[in-house]
Amino acid sequence: MSKVIAIFGAGKGLGASVARRFAREGFRVALVARGKERLDALVEELKAEGIDAAGFTADLSKPERVPATVQAIRDHFGRIDVVEYGPISGEQAFAPAVKVDAATLRKDSPLLLLTPVEVARAVLPEWNERGDGAFLMTTGATAGYPRPFASGVGPLMAAARNWLFSLNGELADAGIYAGTLSIAAFIARSEMGELAAKSLAETGSTGTGPLVDPDALADQYWDMYTKRDRVEQLYPEPEASQPSNG
Repeated sequence: MSKVIAIFGAGKGLGASVARRFAREGFRVALVARGKERLDALVEELKAEGIDAAGFTADLSKPERVPATVQAIRDHFGRIDVVEYGPISGEQAFAPAVKVDAATLRKDSPLLLLTPVEVARAVLPEWNERGDGAFLMTTGATAGYPRPFASGVGPLMAAARNWLFSLNGELADAGIYAGTLSIAAFIARSEMGELAAKSLAETGSTGTGPLVDPDALADQYWDMYTKRDRVEQLYPEPEASQPSNG
């Protein structure tokens, strides 16, 4: 039975590129997103390209619903081998640290921190039994390289990054890999790329940083998955000591 990648937070940017990259290697693709209309359109687009894909509508800000979503994927495909988790919506945005409050962190913590933890918990029994599996998590570079005026989502992504490093260290001997692609740029073909650039401009941050091709990011994920030689990959790699954005 061919392997399955479950992409949580699938969209027309990175999610679509990851789907195509792993499908080229024989993977079947489960796409999870909140908006049914856009999700169905993406599934049909991938199917037209000959990819075995299916969509699963879920609100990823509700971590208590994760087990049912994971089970629905298993019911359809029979297994899950790789998870790529990287959802973000227009409800999340950069903010100056002086304006961040507890209510903002509480609102965004399910999507950016609590739900990925629950996704991992839901798939780990299967992976432990098989002795293989991979959890790939997308974060912005501000998770590890904070910058002025670009807080808000950063503290929550930093907490998720901390958890992921520990997860990989605890599971590596069992054949299970966890890694994070930390993106120091905005993603082309992504709605959030445009929204994030606008948000940074409004907060007074200088520069909006580079724009990266999601196909290049998907290639990074495939390299991380196959080599399993680092927990974190910063992309694009900074020319100086600090990344410019993300």
